[in-house]
Amino acid sequence: MSSEPSPSTDAADPADAAGPRPVRLTAAAALAGLEGLALVAGGLWMLVRGLTGHPDDRTQAVTGGVTLIVLALLPLLAARGLLARRGWSRGPAVITQIMALPVAYNLLQADSVAIPAGIVLAAAAVAALVLIVNPETTRALGIRGPGGARK
Repeated sequence: MSSEPSPSTDAADPADAAGPRPVRLTAAAALAGLEGLALVAGGLWMLVRGLTGHPDDRTQAVTGGVTLIVLALLPLLAARGLLARRGWSRGPAVITQIMALPVAYNLLQADSVAIPAGIVLAAAAVAALVLIVNPETTRALGIRGPGGARK
């Protein structure tokens, strides 16, 4: 029997020990999660319309619906990682927001009810980007800047 303490089998993540999750990080995760859920909803809508409605091209509608549902995995995984304070989650979260900006631009160019959706998407993407690259969020995720020393 050794007098040294044995290592715990469920060691806490260093980011978890740094204190409570910053509000900015939670907000960024919520925005990414909402975008993911919106993609799932849009994909399901396209899929159902493609299978039950009379689309111009049934195959294209079904393929588009499945594609949106699969694309929803990126922001949903990013949101989960942000909530868990995983450093890897910032990359997918940033990529999701950058991909959302051209989509928002195209929605804003439409002459229809898509314009309000484009405004909401653009505002959400910009807000999420600001929250994700915020120094407080970066520290909470355990991301060091260039030349950052290991502790």
